[in-house]
Amino acid sequence: MRLDQAVSRLFGLSRTAAAALVEAGDARVDGTARPKSDKVSAGSWLEVTLPAPAAAPAVVPAAVPGLRVVYADEDIVVVDKPVGVAAHPSPGWTGPTVIGGLAAMGHTIATSGAAERQGVVHRLDVGTTGLMAVAKSELAYTVLKRAFKEREVDKQYHAVVQGHLDPLRGTIDAPIDRHPHHDYRWAVVSGGKPSITHYDTIEAFPSASLVDVRLETGRTHQIRVHFSTLRHPCVGDLTYGADPTLSARLGLARQWLHARALSFLHPRTAEPVRFVSDYPDDLERALAVLRD
Repeated sequence: MRLDQAVSRLFGLSRTAAAALVEAGDARVDGTARPKSDKVSAGSWLEVTLPAPAAAPAVVPAAVPGLRVVYADEDIVVVDKPVGVAAHPSPGWTGPTVIGGLAAMGHTIATSGAAERQGVVHRLDVGTTGLMAVAKSELAYTVLKRAFKEREVDKQYHAVVQGHLDPLRGTIDAPIDRHPHHDYRWAVVSGGKPSITHYDTIEAFPSASLVDVRLETGRTHQIRVHFSTLRHPCVGDLTYGADPTLSARLGLARQWLHARALSFLHPRTAEPVRFVSDYPDDLERALAVLRD
């Protein structure tokens, strides 16, 4: 593959950042600087000098309107995340975060993990609403991180996708990695990380379908990428090819995707716990239009 693409894939960089490194002479193949369009193959020695990572913003307590605590104890806190809220601080994001909101509520979060995402064991996109669990104790962080990694957590989503899926129930097994040409997007690519999505149609409308989705893996944008690859993008998801006319007719300013239910064994008691979230108002209104 191209040198800049190889640097992007191997080091988890955007294509733009990888190309900049190559052009600056900070990526060398077998000891020699080469143009970014040159092809590299298996067996070559790739040496890259990476810049210091941008420091992530510190967690600042700040009230988050609409952030609702569904359950909390000494080990975990489960929240119902509203749209427009990130899971944790990150470079370039200046909006509200779940971690900042919990800090403002007085919740003490586990110190495990990177400084800006302490206690975060899984994430939701800024434009995705619904249930998210955060670890408060070190025990909970360790146990839940392992449970997510070993696929012992049942993550149920509801999505409205364009058109009608065929078959109505099925499994999407397609590897996902960074998009080869577009920063901040992901795509089904050969050699990507294994990604498995199970779905079942709940209700069909003339132009769209409400589907139940369960993730076997948890890749970035997995549901959005998988349904877009089938040419049935989530309604409202303009990043991944949704019809803007339909999105406007339904009054949607984001993808119709909601983390509906979350089930796992409590990290301290090992008792099963399950939480369910109602659809937020914008998704309910879009459903009402579809049903009419």
